[in-house]
This record gives sequence, structure tokens and C-alpha cells, in this order.
Amino acid sequence: MAPQSTFGGFSRPSIKFYRDLARNNNKIWFEENRETYEAQVLTPARQFVAAMGKKLGRIAPRLQADPRVNKSIFRIYRDTRFSADKTPYKAHLGIWLWEGTGPRMECSGFYFHVEPAHVYLGVGVYMFPKWLLEPYREAVVDPKTGKQLRRAINQCLKVEHCSVGREHYKRTPRGFDPGHANAALLRHNGLYAGVQLLIPDELYTEELIDFCHEYYRALLPLHRWLYALTEETRS
Repeated sequence: MAPQSTFGGFSRPSIKFYRDLARNNNKIWFEENRETYEAQVLTPARQFVAAMGKKLGRIAPRLQADPRVNKSIFRIYRDTRFSADKTPYKAHLGIWLWEGTGPRMECSGFYFHVEPAHVYLGVGVYMFPKWLLEPYREAVVDPKTGKQLRRAINQCLKVEHCSVGREHYKRTPRGFDPGHANAALLRHNGLYAGVQLLIPDELYTEELIDFCHEYYRALLPLHRWLYALTEETRS
């Protein structure tokens, strides 16, 4: 029988794989279970990228949906070089569909994350590249774009369980007014909005695409603000 080519949901064995990996996070166990990872995780993940990319392309015309590992599908291997945690594997699946003309992690996009108990759906830029930080701050305090940003965030916060990150700096950057209405946003080194939810029944069906799309569409105002900023700065 030929493998299924269209997305029909993730499987319960895919969630069990990550639950077991969390308890056996070592190379020997992973190699013994690599076939399960390939069949139960990577295969539906690739199908998800293709289906989600087609759906999101209607509201994000320059969307990049590349079903390869280290493109839309994050590698399972952790970077342990600068971490006290030396476990070699990520006990979750991360998928990234981005919109823009630059490198994938320097664009705003749509993130999907699943682990044994939760899914996370988000939009935005996790960490600003150095070239974007100053233009972002200027846009935050600009009377027009700053107001647009606040409006976009407020729209996102209407979504139940939504939270906004990523405030990083303790102080307002030098040269900016700490009393500004958007001062808290000046302390960010990334900006995203998302929801963390208990695993929904839709995870195991083709209905996951519509389920995710509903959230992504609700969070779209922030993505569009960031997309406009990054593309204008690059030009």
C-alpha cells in the first residue's frame, strides 16, 4: 500500500514517541526508535506543512512552506553547546512556516508545536536579528506604526489564552522615553503572540489544518505588522 500523501492528522503513536523520548533521552534509545520517528512524526509533519502552507497562502501570499528538516520542520537534535542541559533530543515537534524574502528565522511566520500534553500555536519573530532591532524600536515609538502595533496586539489578546512575548531587557533602551505608552515593547528582543492548549481531538484528524488556521487568522494582525516592518527594512 502506498504511503498516505495527504494530511490526515498526527497519530497517537507520535505523541507516545515523544512521551517515551522524554524518559529515554539518549542516542541508543533514539536509534532503536528512529523508524517510529520517521513514520509517525516526520511523515505526517511533512504532510502538515504542505496542507498548512496551501491554506495559509491565501492570507499570507509570500509564505514559505518547505517540508524539509531544518526548513519548516525543526531538527530533533538540540544544540547543547551553551546549555547546562545536555540531553541530545527535543521532546517536542516544532514546525515553522514563514513569510518574507530573508532567511527563515529572520522573518515573521506561523509556528506549530506539539508535545505530549500541549500544542502551541503562534505568530511573530522569536528573536530579532541585530539589523532589525533598531528599526523595530523606532517603529514602536512612531506615532503611526506604534499605534498600529498596539492595535494589532490588542486584537491578538482578544483570543482566549493568548499571551505576548518576548520582553528581554530590564530597562528601556538608551535614547528612548521610559514613560512612553509603548515602553514595555521597547524592552523586547523578539515579538510574538500565541496560545498554549491541551492537545485537541483535532490533532488526530485532517481537521487540525482548519483548527490551526482559525487561530493563525485571529493572530494575523501582529504577523502582518512584523512582516511589513521586516520587508520594508530589507528594501
